[in-house]
Amino acid sequence: MPKLKTKSSAKKRFKISAKGKVITAQAGKRHGMIKRTNSQIRKQRGTTVMAKQDGKIVKSYMPYSLRG
Repeated sequence: MPKLKTKSSAKKRFKISAKGKVITAQAGKRHGMIKRTNSQIRKQRGTTVMAKQDGKIVKSYMPYSLRG
């Protein structure tokens, strides 16, 4: 069997945790911060765990990721 290709866009945007969950950046932080409340901006720091159903799709783009 030939090797499968990993989608480069997924490789750059997502990481797989040790437990196999997909880690991604918080949504809604690119622009328009003036409209957001301070508490909303504070809560959106760092990264978040993607929903299980969406994570399953992302893992299919990364066939050789840990626990893929």
